Amino acid sequence: MSTVQIQVIPDGSITSTPGFEAAGVACGLKAGGALDLALAYSPQPCVGAAVFTTNAFRAAPVLYDEKLLGRNRLNLHGVVINSGCANACTGAQGLRDAAATAAAAASHLGIDPSGFMVMSTGVIGMPLPMDKVLAGVVEAAAQRSHSLDAGHSAARAIMTTDTRPKEVALRVTTSDGEFTIAGMAKGAGMIHPNMATMLCLVTTDVRVEPAPAQKALRHAVDGSLNMVTVDGDTSTNDTALLLANGLASMRPIHSLRSTAYHAFLAGLTQTLTMLAKAIVRDGEGATRFVEITVSGARTPIEAKQAAMSVARSLLVKTAIYGQNANWGRIICAVGYSGVPVDPGSVRVWLGDLELFRRGEPYEVDEARARELLARPEVPIHIDLGQGDSRGTVWTCDLSHRYVDINAHYRT
Repeated sequence: MSTVQIQVIPDGSITSTPGFEAAGVACGLKAGGALDLALAYSPQPCVGAAVFTTNAFRAAPVLYDEKLLGRNRLNLHGVVINSGCANACTGAQGLRDAAATAAAAASHLGIDPSGFMVMSTGVIGMPLPMDKVLAGVVEAAAQRSHSLDAGHSAARAIMTTDTRPKEVALRVTTSDGEFTIAGMAKGAGMIHPNMATMLCLVTTDVRVEPAPAQKALRHAVDGSLNMVTVDGDTSTNDTALLLANGLASMRPIHSLRSTAYHAFLAGLTQTLTMLAKAIVRDGEGATRFVEITVSGARTPIEAKQAAMSVARSLLVKTAIYGQNANWGRIICAVGYSGVPVDPGSVRVWLGDLELFRRGEPYEVDEARARELLARPEVPIHIDLGQGDSRGTVWTCDLSHRYVDINAHYRT
């Protein structure tokens, strides 16, 4: 059995991956001169994989990238990401603008336009101010660098209502060789599978073919980015993009059964899980990070379904914000989740405090419950008592600040 070692790279960014360059610039899409356009680039051609939103109103960048990946998964070089405008519900002009953005980046870097992808985030229904975007592409291409700071600037440039960038870099060591996986993401509101208002870019130097790359990304997303919810809303622009430039000294990954594939999957899952948790911790107006685990389910799907029902409950989320151990709201959400349950078999814990057992309250210590709910991280465990499957989702509380942010988002 191959041993896999995964180490976090301190102060990592997408440029922790050998061969990748990045930049973050201000081109006027955001007020106040904030960074608003990011570029990531690998001179070495990359294998690409992606997972996109399931929203029927997919934004122009999503449509553009889906079509591009349909004909090119072996010779990708990078991506341009803008914040401040989603380029969603913008019709044929939106598609032309997405293509023009990719073409401009490719032209300035001397590659074919089919080698560049695009992502956008911001307000829906507004056309991209292309004079600003194209000027930003020129500036980003000129400023691109291998430095960690360049990667950090890119991560800041893709933020919208985020209060801080989300970045992680890992070094994975196996008997088949060593490689790096790094990622950045944005997202704070309109967060819910499948996926959420999140953009995520993963860079890696792993040597992998397109089919196992796509399989690994899909599997890793399902266990991470699709296990979070902030407010139950799924956006039009969600994209998780993987670029693998193959520069690592290792045997290439051809098969899903290889030890190298499982090491890659483990590293990718850890990367995306760390980014997913960072998104929830920075949820709009959030004051608590909440981990909801459902055990004793008949299937993993039912475990996730029950956990997500609790995580989406506005009453549960507001009770946590108010430090109110109203466990009735938790069992109520389980009860309407659509998962068949026997109320007499269900148990509920807040941290190590058991609140509910066999259909009635159990050791409800209000003072202890308030103490647990005052902590920045709140674990909830629900045992359905029906099987051996389990699942964990991550969410946050719902505060007054969430309403303030979203009542005035466009203004």
